[in-house]
Amino acid sequence: MSTSTGRDGTWLSQRMPTRDDLPGLLVVPNIAWYGLFMAFPLVYLVFLSFTDANGAEDLLRGTYTFIGFDNYAGLLSDRQFWNSFLVTWLFVFTSLALKIILGVSLAMLLTHQWVRGKRYMRALAIIPLGLPPIFMITLWRSIFSGARFGVANEVYITIAGLVVENPTPIGWFANRWLAFMTYVLTEVWMAYPFVLIIVVSALQGVDKELHDAAKVDGAGFFNRFYHVTLPQIKRPVWFASILTAAASFQQFLIPLIFNDGGPARQNELILFYGYREAFQAPPNMGEGAAIMVIALIFIGMFMWLNVKKGRLAEGINN
Repeated sequence: MSTSTGRDGTWLSQRMPTRDDLPGLLVVPNIAWYGLFMAFPLVYLVFLSFTDANGAEDLLRGTYTFIGFDNYAGLLSDRQFWNSFLVTWLFVFTSLALKIILGVSLAMLLTHQWVRGKRYMRALAIIPLGLPPIFMITLWRSIFSGARFGVANEVYITIAGLVVENPTPIGWFANRWLAFMTYVLTEVWMAYPFVLIIVVSALQGVDKELHDAAKVDGAGFFNRFYHVTLPQIKRPVWFASILTAAASFQQFLIPLIFNDGGPARQNELILFYGYREAFQAPPNMGEGAAIMVIALIFIGMFMWLNVKKGRLAEGINN
């Protein structure tokens, strides 16, 4: 009897966690939380995309069927899907280019030795980063109001009045490309402070002796920027570009608040398009889930390719 107890005790003690297992045990709660809040919704989204579920009632009652890749096949022949897909990428690239130009230009200005009050100017420049997005988007919507006394129309009428007589107000959201331009400007204003912060931090690490040596060699401002500054800030700028491009790809509130992706659904960004298909009449949650899965795949590929191309993961295993 005593021998059996001793053998059981040995068997149990060999399988109990040891001190060496403690680091692994500490990450178990995080893995559980991740599974609950991240992995489960993703798995459920993928599952839903293979069904013909229409509304919430179908999900609650289980009155849906598995239809394989029909939702994905239907999207490939849907012109509205391709329009949203292409408009989204156009929105990402145009807003990204403007964010990089504005962020780098302001960072160069706010780190220049001749500029006084840089601390206060930096604080003012990053104000958009601290404001709620829905507040900023609502503010920009009022700026581009089609009314005669909207801010954008006031500026337009004042300038146009110099060359033509009695210019009429512009319906900014009634024209496809004007509405698209308002999307891009709003996105740039909301996100450029993030690029600015990254680039300012990078510029503070640029070797000043290299700049002085380039000046001695007669290099001008643009040559010094291209051959000295840019190589040293390239990777931080690339990093900021990937993150802010991913955020632009997920933009949802701007088309929702401005004009419901109009006019005539021509400016629906991909997430807003998926939302409308899933929840607005007639709701089609299966197709909406398929749109979201496609968006997820493309944004994942975009980030992976850029991280690999920019070699941003080098040394991560060291």
